[in-house]
Amino acid sequence: MVELVVVTGIIIVVSSVVLVNNNRFGGVVQLENLAYDVALSIRQAQVYGISVQRYGADNFSSGYGMHFDINDPQHYELFADVDRDGFFDSPDENVSPSPYTIRNGFTITGLCAPEGADAATCVGTTPVTQLDIVFKRPEADAWISAGGVGCAYGAGTCAESARIILLSPRGDVMSVIVGANGQISVQREASQ
Repeated sequence: MVELVVVTGIIIVVSSVVLVNNNRFGGVVQLENLAYDVALSIRQAQVYGISVQRYGADNFSSGYGMHFDINDPQHYELFADVDRDGFFDSPDENVSPSPYTIRNGFTITGLCAPEGADAATCVGTTPVTQLDIVFKRPEADAWISAGGVGCAYGAGTCAESARIILLSPRGDVMSVIVGANGQISVQREASQ
């Protein structure tokens, strides 16, 4: 009888540890999936921009980009830059399936340009409220407009890189980093 109680107690302790870690692991996996979804959305804009995806009836000359706004941390937009100003101007520029919605308590918690060394230094030194990343052929380069400072295909001041910081409900942090050369990467950060 004593052996049965001891074995049952061990099974309960091991099961509790596994369930607690599994719940934590699930949150990290969802955040990682969100970060890769954002990165793939940016890559889709890059592909549209390079391949001269047509927007509208006869418009083959539009750049394509992604728009992030810290005041709307649950959404981001894929858009066609019809007026060629490097910014997302109105919902009329949305490209399907935009706008993207972030669910389950995950949010965009910071935008920075340039990217900074990590999420903490980025938010402390170079935060912006809006970020527009546009791609236009013939290059895969990113035209990064940050905080309302325009970067319309070389005219104006372009940021050299950008960081989109994503936060899970449990405080886990990941970043999507975009370089002016068009490179897109995902980075795991220290929890907040």
